[in-house]
Amino acid sequence: MFKFITLLKRFIPPYKKYVFLSLLFNLLTTIFSLFSFGAIIPLLRILFKTAEPVKVYQVWTWNDKFKVIADGIENNLTYTIQHFIESVSPSTALICIGSFLVVMTAFKVGTAYLGAHFLIPIRTGVLRDLRNQLYKKIISLPIGFFTAERKGDIMSRMTGDVNEVEASIMSSLDMVFKNPIMIVIYLIVMFVMSWKLTLFVLVLLPFSGYLIGKIGKSLKRRSTEGQEQTGELLSQIEETLGGLRVVKAFNAEHKLEARFSLLNEKTRKTFTRLNRRYNLAHPVSELLGTIVIAILLWFGGVLILDPNGAVNTKGTIDAAQFIFYIVIFYSIIAPSKELSKASYSIQKGMASLERVDMILMSENTIKDPEEPQIIHSFSDKIEFRNLGFKYETDWVLKDINLIVPKGKTVALVGQSGSGKSTLVDLLPRYYDAVEGEVLMDGVNIKNYKVHDIRSQMGNVNQEAILFNDTFFNNIAFGVENATLEQVIEAAKIANAHDFISATENGYETSIGDRGGKLSGGQRQRVSIARAILKNPPILILDEATSALDTESEKLVQDALENLMLNRTTLVVAHRLSTIKRADEICVMHEGKIVERGKHDDLVALNGYYKKLCDMQSF
Repeated sequence: MFKFITLLKRFIPPYKKYVFLSLLFNLLTTIFSLFSFGAIIPLLRILFKTAEPVKVYQVWTWNDKFKVIADGIENNLTYTIQHFIESVSPSTALICIGSFLVVMTAFKVGTAYLGAHFLIPIRTGVLRDLRNQLYKKIISLPIGFFTAERKGDIMSRMTGDVNEVEASIMSSLDMVFKNPIMIVIYLIVMFVMSWKLTLFVLVLLPFSGYLIGKIGKSLKRRSTEGQEQTGELLSQIEETLGGLRVVKAFNAEHKLEARFSLLNEKTRKTFTRLNRRYNLAHPVSELLGTIVIAILLWFGGVLILDPNGAVNTKGTIDAAQFIFYIVIFYSIIAPSKELSKASYSIQKGMASLERVDMILMSENTIKDPEEPQIIHSFSDKIEFRNLGFKYETDWVLKDINLIVPKGKTVALVGQSGSGKSTLVDLLPRYYDAVEGEVLMDGVNIKNYKVHDIRSQMGNVNQEAILFNDTFFNNIAFGVENATLEQVIEAAKIANAHDFISATENGYETSIGDRGGKLSGGQRQRVSIARAILKNPPILILDEATSALDTESEKLVQDALENLMLNRTTLVVAHRLSTIKRADEICVMHEGKIVERGKHDDLVALNGYYKKLCDMQSF
């Protein structure tokens, strides 16, 4: 419950107005409930003609003791009712008391509705805030975070766990805000009526609370396990959809079906045990409530009746008041049940919230400096100085020293796993160097804001990353207030204008999920147009043509040459034909630069680069 209070402190402050209104109307609901229940006493006395001492009006002041004030209020209310009954016929009194009961009930249900009405903006608002925070956090976390996490598990936390928080915690707010008020006020009235009976009741309640708490703790453990298994399910689905072509090519459908079915059955059993425990809340609380009422009836009877079974006139409570007491106590059972059920739901939801918090509380290791330097414009050079980097234990880059002058093209070649892509990923600070430093115009890039560094760069990757949107929005992505004329001009430079214009709606045509309606070469040219429109001074090309056929490569290569014109460019390439005209070619092997120079010079060395060239035909 402490964690639940912490949750409220985190998310409720923007909705203080709604919290106040909801608490106010729930308080009024409880007061109107007491008035409606109070009509039972005179009804019973009229119907059963129970004998009662005639009351006289009792004068009291606010300076009197609490007991005197409470007795005075009760006495004067009874006096007023007696006087009213004596002045009219019993049937008329019954009609009036019944009408009073209806009016009080109308007020009670009206205020109860308003109490719930003002909770709805809190429920929906907190869920909106939680989703926004989670999405914002995911966008801000470094790429390294996602290499250690499964996509399916992250998706599960953003969907299943967030929905569980809404279903389990937010849906319990009504019970948490309303029921404690009712229980406290009802208990105060019960103490005023008979402190002996009420103390007796309170002795019995801790036992039931202990049972409910035991079930709730096991429920939380099962809930965490269930959400983790749901994340594994989503991961398998995501992997299957991404690799469906390979699955079919290798006739591996049955293998994946068996693996998925096994995990699905394991998840089913977990949630079966979870829901069975969850459904224990109602029967356990009802049974305990019935046991308490049975014992209460016995103890109350002892107070009212003498040993011979006659009414004890010296008792602290009469029969009509005892029935009113039972009605109030029974009215506590319903909110107590709901509160116990809410505690189950909260325990279940807190497990999901902890999984969401694993993302929200994750530390962003790529941080801006407290007093950042300003990048006016890139003017001199990029330098990798004494650079070393490792993801976990093994060094991926060692002793890298490289200078990229402004306006020059430097290419990185080498076998797979030699560290080429990792090296260029250090420039936009997707990762930070473990040793050494990366400098831009002689300043360590850690002294600049991450946003400012990346604003100087444009990327074209091996996989053209496009969004399920129009050509216009994909090309204008990341550029504020881009005009159609600017987008068309960028598309023309990227050799993309002709095929875009040939589509049904031109630049307003949707390209499908990840550009699925386009060929590989078309997707790559759209991503090049996007980089052209951004017009960055520094360009990073990470194997931009390696996945293309010869014809598409020619069109893309022409577009790239237009893009690289008068820009500082870092190129990662497998196809050496694309970088023959680079100002400098760096050959990487096992995380080190082993050769560097122009194409002809490196061929003449007859070393690593010559071997790479011999393995490829130009």
